[in-house]
Amino acid sequence: MITKFIKRILRRDPMVKHTHTNSTNAPKRIPKKSHRIDPDLLSKNAVKVTHTLQQAGYEAFIVGGAVRDLALGISPKDFDVATNATPEQVQRLFRKARLIGRRFQIVHVTFFGKGHPEIIEVSTFRALLDNAGDHVAESGRILRDNVWGSQGEDAARRDFTINAMYYDPSSETVLDYHGGMADMQKKTLRMIGDPAKRYREDPVRMLRAIRFAAKTGFSLDSATGAPIAKLGKLLQDVPSARLFDEILKLLMSGYSWAAIQGLKDAGLHHGLLPLLDHILDDSEASKGANSFVKLALANTDQRIQSGKSVSAGFLFATLLWPDLLKNWKANSAKGMANIPALHDAMDDTIATQSSGMTIQRRFESDMREIWSMQPRFERRVGRYPYRLIESPRFRAGYDFMLLRCATGELSPAIGQWWTDFIAADPTGQDELMASVKNESGNSPSPAKRRRRRKPKSALPPESAAS
Repeated sequence: MITKFIKRILRRDPMVKHTHTNSTNAPKRIPKKSHRIDPDLLSKNAVKVTHTLQQAGYEAFIVGGAVRDLALGISPKDFDVATNATPEQVQRLFRKARLIGRRFQIVHVTFFGKGHPEIIEVSTFRALLDNAGDHVAESGRILRDNVWGSQGEDAARRDFTINAMYYDPSSETVLDYHGGMADMQKKTLRMIGDPAKRYREDPVRMLRAIRFAAKTGFSLDSATGAPIAKLGKLLQDVPSARLFDEILKLLMSGYSWAAIQGLKDAGLHHGLLPLLDHILDDSEASKGANSFVKLALANTDQRIQSGKSVSAGFLFATLLWPDLLKNWKANSAKGMANIPALHDAMDDTIATQSSGMTIQRRFESDMREIWSMQPRFERRVGRYPYRLIESPRFRAGYDFMLLRCATGELSPAIGQWWTDFIAADPTGQDELMASVKNESGNSPSPAKRRRRRKPKSALPPESAAS
């Protein structure tokens, strides 16, 4: 009955593209007593999406990284759903749903409630593309991917075995096509199919392999890791925006330093972030840069693991700071005034970075503002501190300055002074101002004080920019 209903629906949609390839091997059905997934960790909205699709006569499962995390006892941050309904059919079932993507068309179903909106990403089962003609480039990279197939084909199309499991909330059963559960028990990350071919289809999978290995603590299967160094150059053909998104996911995985080390071990760090060449350099000359970036990444990992937000602009500002500092000092040595030397160094640093992975403009603006504040923290005279503390991005600039103090680039006394200044009342701020000696050795006159509200950005020293 249901099969006839599905076929009748599919015949109504002239846009449906299906292949007639037989599905791959039947999956292993893993019951609740074996997988031990806790239903309380499930998103209610993800369950609602699967139930709505199933009630309409379609197959629908929670899939991918969410199932992996659930099986590991981790509460997933995002939930994806896979179905045999086409994107247009999915969209018709939900009020707040929109089609996105051209190369890989999916549906975003949005739910509004307390806090931030939750987006459930719904994709249609993809077909194998061995005979897809103009869907695949000569290099093997998939260009267009809107050919629908069976669940078995969809599982074979996924990258790693631990990401190719399907969970049905209704029956609480996991469908495992490629031994993902067994690989999880062995703590092994294994590519489905021929790894070299899969990397050519989508070079970003090499970065995903490094990220997943760092996040899970799993080891790359030897066949999975072997082709990466040789095929790393294929990342140069990946669209800049997509490469940026993947690098950002890696840096915000909560295990960024382990992931960066993984990039080095795999030979992928060259050309992605020019700074990575420096921070992975063990020479004495790079010691200061390493300390600064390691501390920044450690703070980032700690915040993410604690469920706190992190500003991408702040993160990239820290990663590129050692390069900028070197350029700034070089400009000053040429006789340039301090502030023009800094701004010229910003331009050079960002231009050099753009030769590899281009950072999005909105984050570039944040980076420039954070960097521009740094000389101002040393001008603790007159009205400068009062004006600086009212800057919209003061919080990020302050946290950045504290990192510089923690690694010895700035005197810790400067960081402590600003921490005290933030916490002080107007009288205490005047006393702090009076304690600062100007360049001639005299105490400056207190600035004419205006009635001000203490900014919301004031934070204790242990905080990090979010």
